[in-house]
Amino acid sequence: MPQHTRPRPICPDCDGFPTVAITTGQTTPDGHRKTLTVTCRACHGTGHRTPAAVLARTGK
Repeated sequence: MPQHTRPRPICPDCDGFPTVAITTGQTTPDGHRKTLTVTCRACHGTGHRTPAAVLARTGK
């Protein structure tokens, strides 16, 4: 039987689109546009956020 797994939550910073191409507005000598490929800093390009670390209770 297949295991039931919970879907991983989508990154709130990139809404699940972790890698984007941004045009710089410049063109190369052969006419193509220059682009930059950027990945989300929050999820490091996965599109999903990792669960928060479990906080340890300290004190008495």
